Amino acid sequence: MSEQENLLWLTEQDVVRLVSLDDAVESLEAIAADAQAFNVPKALGTYEGGGALQALGSVAPGLGYGGFKTWNFTPRGGGAIFSLFSTETGALKAVIEAGALGQLRTAAMTGLGTRWLADPGADEMAIIGTGNQAIAQVAAVNIVRPLRRLRVFGPDAGRRSAFAARVREAFTFDVVEADSVAAAVQGAPLVTLVTRAREPFLASSMLARDAHLNAVGAILPTHAEFHQDVFERIGCIVVDDVPNTKQASRELIERFGGPDVSAWEGVRAIGEVIRSGERPPRRDGDISLFKSVGMGLSDLAVAKLVFERATGERLGKPIPRQSRAALRWRGQPGND
Repeated sequence: MSEQENLLWLTEQDVVRLVSLDDAVESLEAIAADAQAFNVPKALGTYEGGGALQALGSVAPGLGYGGFKTWNFTPRGGGAIFSLFSTETGALKAVIEAGALGQLRTAAMTGLGTRWLADPGADEMAIIGTGNQAIAQVAAVNIVRPLRRLRVFGPDAGRRSAFAARVREAFTFDVVEADSVAAAVQGAPLVTLVTRAREPFLASSMLARDAHLNAVGAILPTHAEFHQDVFERIGCIVVDDVPNTKQASRELIERFGGPDVSAWEGVRAIGEVIRSGERPPRRDGDISLFKSVGMGLSDLAVAKLVFERATGERLGKPIPRQSRAALRWRGQPGND
């Protein structure tokens, strides 16, 4: 068999070598704008002990790819892989370790929402949350809105200081530690929430006039980051994927009700905004909201880039494809 026909195994190291966060933002924008591409609804199964087995898929026929990210989460850790298929032949093209891939697409999606919704001149950001996703979130916003200053808040003072120090090492803009959510977001034109909060903590009165809000931490219907009064000031709501948001976002579910309620008609998908070519107006409010809960197309956008670059640079571990094998059962000649 030719080398091109081999299945590729690609590691975390391959992913970060081949694709930068800047690359991911551009790839996500292209796939989100593809009217033929679509997401496959998320599958979720929970089990005793706090575990959750999940799958998120998508198809982009025009690009020739489809795939699934599958992952397992437990209180003791987890793991994720992405399986990339050809939509033309059905062949499995690559299996990609998907930890770094997930970080890239999550942060890049925030960058994309900020690019299309935030004031073009915004250069000061507040980030609430200092966990594993936080620095990539800052980097993604900085790609599309070069920052002059970052304000940081997390409830643990030690982790907050360590995070601020890490950001100072990675970037040249000013970094300020805040001692509360209110102090962090006061006057900030860009606000990103990336926490695991189960109860809302951001109130409408804390936000500056004409601010843009990225709410990307609460991706389960049991979690929430901002209070319902924030909606009274929101003039534009854009999400990564409307069907997934209807199932996963507690904030929007509490506001608009079940998935078939007509109130959701004002919620737009980021792909629709990109295809329009225009920043959406903020009607009946001064704040824009981008809510991201995760969608398959964002994983596929990064996986496609990883695979094509790996093929071009001959990276990854080739695994020869095997021919189909015949089944066995008792009673067959030679199997007794």
